[in-house]
Amino acid sequence: MDTNETEQANEALKLKEIEQLLQDALSLDEVHVTQAGTHYKIVAVGECFDGMGRVKQQQTIYGPLMDRITSGELHALTINAFTPTQWKREKVFNM
Repeated sequence: MDTNETEQANEALKLKEIEQLLQDALSLDEVHVTQAGTHYKIVAVGECFDGMGRVKQQQTIYGPLMDRITSGELHALTINAFTPTQWKREKVFNM
């Protein structure tokens, strides 16, 4: 494996770790984490977001990630949180 392949494998593992961390903490139906450079995008789907405003949804996602955010490992996050019903309508626009 060359250096570039190793970096790509490490990044893929990091994305899976973030997905699993959120899944374990929030019992989500779905979670997708993607990366472009230093920018991360999180799409989270779960009943836990029902009745929450956008700020509260983002705070809910930030909670389990706070150690990685404060360490500087994660920054430039875009968060999209949906209930399963909302996700049925929005999936085509967010994937």
